[in-house]
Amino acid sequence: MAVNSVHWFRKGLRLHDNAALQEALSGADSVRCVYVLDPWFAGSASVGVNRWRFLLESLEDLDLSLRKLNSRLFVVRGQPADVFPRLFKEWNVTRLTFEFDSEPFGKERDAAIVKMAREFGVETIVKNSHTLYSLDRIIELNNNSPPLTFKRFQAIVSRLGLPKKPLGTVTAEQMDRCRTDISENHDEHYRVPSLEELGFKTHGISPSTWKGGETAALERLHKHLERKAWVANFERPRINAYSLMASPTGLSPYLRFGCISCRLFYYNLLELYRQVRKNSSPPLSLFGQLLWREFFYTAATNNPKFDQMEGNPICVQIPWDRNPEALAKWAEGQTGYPWIDAIMTQLRQEGWIHHLARHAVACFLTRGDLWISWESGMRVFEELLLDADFSVNAGSWMWLSCSAFFQQFFHCYCPRVHTFKCAPFPPRRYIPKLKEYPNRYIYEPWNAPEAVQKAANCIIGVDYPKPMVNHAEASRLNIERIKQIYQQLSHYKGLSKFLPLVNLLNLNQHHQHI
Repeated sequence: MAVNSVHWFRKGLRLHDNAALQEALSGADSVRCVYVLDPWFAGSASVGVNRWRFLLESLEDLDLSLRKLNSRLFVVRGQPADVFPRLFKEWNVTRLTFEFDSEPFGKERDAAIVKMAREFGVETIVKNSHTLYSLDRIIELNNNSPPLTFKRFQAIVSRLGLPKKPLGTVTAEQMDRCRTDISENHDEHYRVPSLEELGFKTHGISPSTWKGGETAALERLHKHLERKAWVANFERPRINAYSLMASPTGLSPYLRFGCISCRLFYYNLLELYRQVRKNSSPPLSLFGQLLWREFFYTAATNNPKFDQMEGNPICVQIPWDRNPEALAKWAEGQTGYPWIDAIMTQLRQEGWIHHLARHAVACFLTRGDLWISWESGMRVFEELLLDADFSVNAGSWMWLSCSAFFQQFFHCYCPRVHTFKCAPFPPRRYIPKLKEYPNRYIYEPWNAPEAVQKAANCIIGVDYPKPMVNHAEASRLNIERIKQIYQQLSHYKGLSKFLPLVNLLNLNQHHQHI
């Protein structure tokens, strides 16, 4: 009996270290690589144009790589539950493979597809390659519950040993053994659509800062690993104004879409460290970016309410304010604080911001200044941030708003003091109205004398907004609010785990950067 495989791409948009794709190829007579794209979802979901552009570029790159192997990518329009019955019949499919999705919605969707495939007599093979470890194994080692502090998570991971090694890339020889005829009108039915076809207006769109796809991801990995001095000495990269820019070595969007394997990244770092440190064992902190990602995936995998406050068992129930007008000003970069507005403008234009910039705008929206729910900020990031996904996005917002994951002491970022203590680069680039302001006033333009404002052709309150909130007053009030919430939790619920944070709130109330 012929083995006709379909590999279903979702995340994992790559040919290297793709265990499920390798299963599709194994002993198969034909293999078709499929991506299911729902045009209705593109037009209705809260996902911005930069994220869709990155996805389409990644699919185009994948199709180009498959062409070099005498194959193609089949982009099929519709819902998976509607598409696959037709494909199973049309192509006489006997095997369906895909990468394991740890997120609650993905697991529910995939269970329905596996059940349907079984009814059609189609074998399904699911392989994990989006995370370093089995998340279920981490949970099992933590008494069958996800670790909720990063320290505890690291302790569990240290017992697991090294992750599985990455697999090689798909070769022409493998593909030739199960070559599938590609019709001459393939592009008519299965090509990657354009942004315009999906209903996006592209006139005036900013140039792409992050080029999607496996090819770009591997180039960036190579550049990332060229930083041998950093790996050798394991120093934190120095922060300066240009740290805010989209780095040519940045990998987070590529990890999110699976254009690069987290295991390949892990083992390349490990090998380089051993080369320069003469085979000594690396610290867990070397893999910080990957482990934080894994930590949030573990916390989210069995929690369908992970992206909500209500009904979320790990989230503190905080009575946030509802203020649509203030939320809109924050999201549009109109707060009157140049540091915050520059960050939000960069996010909207480019789809990426530095992790410390994320901390600053998240604190400002939630517990620092505006006292607006982290769920609102999470939805804005979901629309605009290239690397946002269910687990990491929601987890980061809960953490930064002091709603969960209590491993970090309380700290309030100041929107007036530039976190990157350096030249006033960000406002000048992202808020052109302020470009003529002297360095002395670039982060506090409202303090500039009237003559300076006129000379800079930017009157505060007319050409650029006044600060929407008094940071010193708001932050003091909000610290008191947070402190009272945790004191009530510890008093009424006997939750001793909150007491360290309450003590830190008392301690840090006198040491804010305001």
